[in-house]
Amino acid sequence: MQTYRHDVAGETVTIHIPQNADDLAEFTEWAREASRRGPVALDTETSGLDVFSPGYALRTVQFGDRSTAWVIHWERGGLFASVARLALGNVREFLIHNAPFDWLVLDRHAGVSIESLAPRTTDTRIKAVLLDPRQPQEGGLGTALKPLAGYYVDPSAPDTQGDLTSVFRSLGLTKANGFARIDLQHPTYNLYAGLDVIYTARLDPILTNQLLHFGVRDALTEYEHHIARICTVMQRRGLVLDLEYTAELNRTLAQEAEEQAELAARWGVDSVNSNKQISEALMGMGETLTERTGSGAVRVDKTVLLALADRDLQWERLGVRTPNPLAEAVLRSKRAGKWRVTYAQTFMDTVDTDGRVHPHLNTLAARTGRMSVTRPAVQTLPSSDHMIRRCLLADEGEVILSTDFQAVEMRVLAALAGVRRMTDGFVNGGDEFDIHQFTAELIAGPAATKKDRKVFKGAGFGKIYGGGVATIARQTGASEEDIRRAVAAYDRLYPEIKRASSRWQRQALDNGAVFISATGRRLPLDRDRLYSVVNYACQSAARDLLGQSLLNIEEAGLLDNCRLPIHDEVLSSVPAKDAEEYARAFAKCMTMDLYGVPIVADSEIGGRDWGSLYEKAA
Repeated sequence: MQTYRHDVAGETVTIHIPQNADDLAEFTEWAREASRRGPVALDTETSGLDVFSPGYALRTVQFGDRSTAWVIHWERGGLFASVARLALGNVREFLIHNAPFDWLVLDRHAGVSIESLAPRTTDTRIKAVLLDPRQPQEGGLGTALKPLAGYYVDPSAPDTQGDLTSVFRSLGLTKANGFARIDLQHPTYNLYAGLDVIYTARLDPILTNQLLHFGVRDALTEYEHHIARICTVMQRRGLVLDLEYTAELNRTLAQEAEEQAELAARWGVDSVNSNKQISEALMGMGETLTERTGSGAVRVDKTVLLALADRDLQWERLGVRTPNPLAEAVLRSKRAGKWRVTYAQTFMDTVDTDGRVHPHLNTLAARTGRMSVTRPAVQTLPSSDHMIRRCLLADEGEVILSTDFQAVEMRVLAALAGVRRMTDGFVNGGDEFDIHQFTAELIAGPAATKKDRKVFKGAGFGKIYGGGVATIARQTGASEEDIRRAVAAYDRLYPEIKRASSRWQRQALDNGAVFISATGRRLPLDRDRLYSVVNYACQSAARDLLGQSLLNIEEAGLLDNCRLPIHDEVLSSVPAKDAEEYARAFAKCMTMDLYGVPIVADSEIGGRDWGSLYEKAA
């Protein structure tokens, strides 16, 4: 038996690394007793982060309580793997920090299913996020185990990741390959593998007491665990990748990036990533650039270039000016290059041996609880795109089904702020009700135009997302004066919004600049941006409507069809012959009531590829 000792918060803890059958028998007895005493902390060490990539390996499985850890070398196979698997099956309750990752690892590489582990798991990361969802750059602790342990358990808690990275360098390894290639018996590797479960075991009761102190309901914690499990099951399933199309798209995007860069070079821009060259060339073409970065440089970011190219954030034509060809070329070159690396190449790099990709789902990504989809980050694609989405397919014999909330942000705003006229419209407006046209006609009269609708839509979303006059003007193509008048008219028509904002800001200040959402979620506000409370309240409630929809979907027996939750949409793969029936069932699961405001959803049936839904709309 290899044994290491370490000081944690003034106490000596022990990390065991079994080397033979007798050692493993001792571990089995410990696991049996530890399970009787209470939850056992669980963690894994693996060859990397891409759980579904070819050649991926599970290296160790570690178990622990507040004073003892056992690092089982799964990679040695045989009795080591058998004993670890036995403990995974028999322990009654686990504590895991960032459970979805370990669920996926153990499901795919140890034969212990998510369905078996999840009901026995408490995720300390979920508890930490419910206490404070902010990342370090936002003034919070973040969600990583080390800073949480350093704050709550032991200020001298070692930086596991940082120390291992130093070890990798000393061994001639890199951060990318170190976890896969470091010797399984390396002392630092084993010591810190064991410490992680000890810190997790010590962290959990502290977080539990903190949640109780701040009045965070157990029901919210339980709800988040269900959402994490549902989304992990979706990630495990993944989507079929059209390999041939993706490879061709990869080549096409590389060619477009190069061709557009060559066009930009005609105006003196040798590098489309040089803001200095771009700004000088644009001003040489007669453009007026007034915005500055924090360092005082001329701002020529995507938002500025889109306006010069006469495009909105979704790349649709605004029709308010002659497009600048240099701005257009720079945008197209950069977009093609980004899309090739972020999507096409990443699809091919991460596809599994069954031809499926498994986008990573973070169910608690934003401060408001909004989810994110990364590697590849398909949720950041513009709504008009069909080219990238074309890479992803429904299963054989099935079609893509998209079920999306209708105007959920505005419905949530109406419900939370008690906006009377808006609520009346949603309740009585019928299936084809358009809140933005409704608003435009109330303000501008029955003859309200498409331009009026766009302006008042911008004003409405400005209320939710906190966009200023200049931002809304850029997004809509309207003048800043028109936007000022529209915002003022919006306030007169829907005065409840400003009153709710003021009320929520006062409530937050009385609670230490923390707003409590409709579901009891703690939403810390920045004191210099208290107005963002409207955004936080609406986004958080919309996210929890999606979460409730996922619970409804599972209860209806539809989880096996689900592939991704994206913003306010659920993407599914359903049998082509029964698509209409599935569409009705998914829409029903996403239809509910929020404080008297109907929350409704539409289902749209596509072809086999996801892009087919967007080709129809184009």
